[in-house]
Amino acid sequence: MSQLNRARIVSAAIDLIEREGADAVSMRRIAADLGVGVMSLYNHVPNKAALLDGVAEAVLSEIEFTDDPSAHWTDRVRAQARSFRQIAHHYPRSTMVVVSRQLQSSSGVIPVEYALSTMLSAGFDGREAVQLLRVFIAYIVGSLLREVGVTPTFAPVRPDVDVAAIDGGLFPVVASLAGELVKCDHDEEFEFGLEMLVQAMIVRRGARASTSEPPESGVIPSPGLS
Repeated sequence: MSQLNRARIVSAAIDLIEREGADAVSMRRIAADLGVGVMSLYNHVPNKAALLDGVAEAVLSEIEFTDDPSAHWTDRVRAQARSFRQIAHHYPRSTMVVVSRQLQSSSGVIPVEYALSTMLSAGFDGREAVQLLRVFIAYIVGSLLREVGVTPTFAPVRPDVDVAAIDGGLFPVVASLAGELVKCDHDEEFEFGLEMLVQAMIVRRGARASTSEPPESGVIPSPGLS
């Protein structure tokens, strides 16, 4: 048996969370899973709150950011969102712990630093940069909740619902689109929403910029947008 240390305790907590969810975590349960006395955990982790902080930090530390400051800001935003989603795929339930903790360690601050730096370099002010960061976090977490089955694809229509049972007289639009509502390619759905957010950022930034500024690359032409 390997020596008991903080990293091993945190790893056991991550494994438990992925199997049963964060509510299953207790110092006694982790000790039992590791086959050690519960008091021995406290030599490395002072309490459950510190353990969950350790889980969040461990998950965040595995995010592979390949931020390129020379790239267009829209490409940087897309890459950062995809990096966070990638780690969320590896640790879907532990990612819920990540977004519930207030982390001040380097692993917790680095993603925020990258994101805010990108927003500022794009021309947004500090307040907008923070607001945009929160919007992206909300979107990514919402997408993750759907993917891990915490929320349905589109209530009340779910893959386990009999499409034929929907009353077309009462709900003609839902009935007509039921075939689409029960389908969900998570990768495609995520990219669709991500692109909507990026395009909205482009429009908002354009409203702040000089009218003489050339249009952003990658913007989707739309009638009525100047």
